Amino acid sequence: MSIIKIADLGISSGVATPAFEATLSADTTISDVTVTLVPFDNVVFDTDSCYSTSTYKFTPNVAGKYYVYCSVMADAIGGTDLRRTSARIYKNDAHYKSVQWLQDSNRARQQNPYVVANIDMNGTTDNLSIYAYLDDNSGSPKLESGVKGNSFGAYRIIGA
Repeated sequence: MSIIKIADLGISSGVATPAFEATLSADTTISDVTVTLVPFDNVVFDTDSCYSTSTYKFTPNVAGKYYVYCSVMADAIGGTDLRRTSARIYKNDAHYKSVQWLQDSNRARQQNPYVVANIDMNGTTDNLSIYAYLDDNSGSPKLESGVKGNSFGAYRIIGA
C-alpha cells in the first residue's frame, strides 16, 4: 500500500486553519419550544481569532470549505419530559442544516443531537452560529455546560 502525502495532493500545511471549538461555561436555561441562539462562550481554542464570544459566531478569515460540528446536550429540569430536541447550524443567520431527536413515548430526561456539515465560506462575511430547539413538558429546559455534550467547532478542510 502506498502512502499519499498531503503535499502530493497540493494541499498546504495550513489547511486545517482557521479552526476553533467553543463550549458553554455554565448550564444555560433556554426558552421552551423556541428556536434559540446557543451562547457558546467558553473558547477551547481559536487558531485565528475568528470566533466571537459576544455574538457567538464563527467568521473565518480564509475562504474554503469547512467541516462544522455541533452538539447540544439538553436536560429536562426536574423531570423526564423532553419530547424534542434539535441542533441547528445557521449560516449568515439563516437555517442551513439540523438534526432532531424526537421522543414519542417514554420521554427522556436528556437528549444529545449532533449535527455536522461541510460548508463553503467566503472568508470575509460568511458566518456560522448554532441554535437549539427544546420541547420540554416542564417548560424550563436547559443546555448543560462543560464536557456534558455542548460544543461547536469548525476547521477548514479545503482551500478556496
